[in-house]
Amino acid sequence: MTQGKEMQKYRKNLEAISRLSPEQYRVTQQSATEYPGTGEYLYNDEPGIYVDVVSGEPLFASSDKYDPGTGWPSFTRPIDPANVNERPDANEGGIEVRSAHGDSHLGHVFPDGPADRGGLRYCINSAALRFIHRDDMQAQGYGAYLDQVEVAHD
Repeated sequence: MTQGKEMQKYRKNLEAISRLSPEQYRVTQQSATEYPGTGEYLYNDEPGIYVDVVSGEPLFASSDKYDPGTGWPSFTRPIDPANVNERPDANEGGIEVRSAHGDSHLGHVFPDGPADRGGLRYCINSAALRFIHRDDMQAQGYGAYLDQVEVAHD
């Protein structure tokens, strides 16, 4: 979806890491998991996108978010698969999800999502995310993703 030039602006850097809260650092840099039910974005139902708190790369759209009742924000798919890496997680079991450019630990993906939407559940830590409301996406450089975000929730 995005052009190579746009992808180049997403990078992990020490300045961004130094601005993380202790919880954001623990989750993104030490591959920890926030406690269930505690995440800032668990009940967020505003239209917009979720980006990596370290690199800013677009990860998930609100239109793909749903509540499976697990205690973590969950999505049926990434907004751009090129921004999400998946790899086996020997510690937790299952498949770990990391941002491609920021190399932030995001959470895990499970094969128990809604069948009619691909069957996957990306179970993501709020601490790894920054939410950008649809109204602010253009101004913050994410206008290319507006077509993937609904105008308003019913």
